[in-house]
Amino acid sequence: PWRMAKRGATLTAVHSDSPPYTTARARNKVLELAKIVSAYSGPIRLFVVPFTDVQTTIYEKCPNSQLTLITRRFMMRISEAIAKKDGAVALVTGESLAQVASQTLESLAATDQVVGMPVFRPLIAMDKMEIMDEAKNIGTYETSILPYEDCCTVFLPRHPSTHPKLAAIVEGERGLDVEALVEAALEKVELVEVFS
Repeated sequence: PWRMAKRGATLTAVHSDSPPYTTARARNKVLELAKIVSAYSGPIRLFVVPFTDVQTTIYEKCPNSQLTLITRRFMMRISEAIAKKDGAVALVTGESLAQVASQTLESLAATDQVVGMPVFRPLIAMDKMEIMDEAKNIGTYETSILPYEDCCTVFLPRHPSTHPKLAAIVEGERGLDVEALVEAALEKVELVEVFS
């Protein structure tokens, strides 16, 4: 978000919260990171999405190797719905190409397939050390490395798919009522105004 704020973009943030698998400490970490970035960007509207039901349903009904990717597709769907209601025109994510299994070119393409908005990835060509150095420079590093769980570490697949075929991912989601899961999460979203 800092790189987008540096270019003059107004920020709206979305956090997926999965209690009891994630704790208040993890949520507070996100709030603190948003507060630090808000010193550069101005106030940030942070939407906290109750994500537990979505994740447990994916875990119960989808192929294990696709758990992370299908989870990310739901995050994108929900984020796009929030963005549209909030007047945003694009999504911004923090992926760095090939840093983890869900960030291969095939995985990113499969993730983007569920949204119609542009998706910007300002960190895409940076390596881990470059990202860490930038985080240190803007003051987010110490908070970002706090060892609190996040929803992306919940229900990790034993052998994640790294080069997924879109048709297989779509088939993997077939047993889900996608619209109902997204709507149920959106009904309980909490808005937190964050500023430094």
